[in-house]
Amino acid sequence: MSGGRGYRWLAVLPALFILGGVPFANGVHRYVLGLPFLLFWILACVLLTSALMAVMVGLDRRHAARAARESAPRDAAPPEAGVR
Repeated sequence: MSGGRGYRWLAVLPALFILGGVPFANGVHRYVLGLPFLLFWILACVLLTSALMAVMVGLDRRHAARAARESAPRDAAPPEAGVR
């Protein structure tokens, strides 16, 4: 990955959970929170996807802010107080 954005591979996890876990979860005949286990598994994957995407957005913003600080000219004078 260029620019140190290897964390974007986290987006693969929900797909792996849903594709790999559903065949196993389909054989479980229990109820969790009043839901059949398969439906609970899919719901958990959706919530996990939302949480992972929120984490990735936060990491993207942090990465963009760091890149902006590093690319700012170092010899630029700070703005004077009172000048608009």
